[in-house]
Amino acid sequence: MRILVHDFSGHPFQVELSRELARRGHQVTHSYCPAWVSGKGRLESEAGDSLVIEPVGPSEPIEKDRFVKRLVVEARLGLELLGQVRRTRADVAMLSNAQIPTLVVFALGMMLLRKPWVLWHQDVYAVAIKAFAGEKLGRGFRVVAGLFTVAERWISRRAAAVVVIADSFVAVHREWGTAAKTTVIPNWAPLDEIFPVPRHNAWSAEHDLDGVQTLLYSGTLGLKHNPALLVGLAAAVRDAGTPVQLVVVNTGPAEQVLRDEAARLNVPLVLRPFQPYERLPEVLGSGDVLVVLLEQDAGAFSVPSKTLSYLCAGRPVLGFMPAENLASQLVGDVEGCVLPPNEDSLPAAAAWVSRVLADPEELNRLGKASRALAEREFALEGCADRFEEILVRVRR
Repeated sequence: MRILVHDFSGHPFQVELSRELARRGHQVTHSYCPAWVSGKGRLESEAGDSLVIEPVGPSEPIEKDRFVKRLVVEARLGLELLGQVRRTRADVAMLSNAQIPTLVVFALGMMLLRKPWVLWHQDVYAVAIKAFAGEKLGRGFRVVAGLFTVAERWISRRAAAVVVIADSFVAVHREWGTAAKTTVIPNWAPLDEIFPVPRHNAWSAEHDLDGVQTLLYSGTLGLKHNPALLVGLAAAVRDAGTPVQLVVVNTGPAEQVLRDEAARLNVPLVLRPFQPYERLPEVLGSGDVLVVLLEQDAGAFSVPSKTLSYLCAGRPVLGFMPAENLASQLVGDVEGCVLPPNEDSLPAAAAWVSRVLADPEELNRLGKASRALAEREFALEGCADRFEEILVRVRR
């Protein structure tokens, strides 16, 4: 079977799935958009690797805050993906993390081509945009949010099957009339590619982190995050009597927010751009405690994939996240700390961090619990079986 898998963000576990499907004998093309600035997975073909990996769309970074230009770029990407379908003669396609304009254009084109496709639904944009429009944006954007709600429902109805990442999504698809073709398959992270390494490693040595205790954040920082909380946490831990270094690996507008807040609170900050994927185990291993951010508005409809990578890395995890989010449940299962994403949570978070950092045995125990959960939950074979079954079924 010829399969096109497109993951807009280029994240690690999606391309891992494509590699597994290729190993099973399918002709798989995996595409991603290099213009979306985020941490990327292993996006190069390797010796003996039958998977074809292709970038699609512009190479220049997408300006996320220029909405009209972004809309045009995303709609054009839908046309380019239809071109990939025709060029690769794909029997079926599956799209992950694609934006609403891309999906609308793609769904229309697939109707004309009479080809089936699967929506791998990572975020319910209709819920997220509506929440942000009410809280952070003006009336015009609230109108846009309403249009996006209609569009996302229509897209879901056009897909031959829908894969969602948490049970919370099912209620939305029930409301949209698409629950009957919806399957829940939680996200995972690649166990063989993200693994525990010693706290003192080559990356930590390069960045002078071996002699200090660190709070580390690695990943995107956008509308669903409040970067000032990271600096506030480091300041609260310091004020509680435990000196720490804040390390943030990120590229984007949040960089200046972090610098300004760190200067204001006199917090030592190591700020680095997104690192090569092969160095991610060292990067995460350089953190004594790994931190996740997710705004309350994101609720149960956005599962930050960095949480899954953190668990694979075998480190204690602190999450400023909504309690109903699936990632919060995972962090709670390994006795990590989950608190509401606001400044009122900083004293409790600082107390937890200080207690963990003061006890090396506890630090080690929590890290081992994180990795053990990842090994139980993130086995690729079972996930690949379920995706393969869906792709084969809709192709018929």
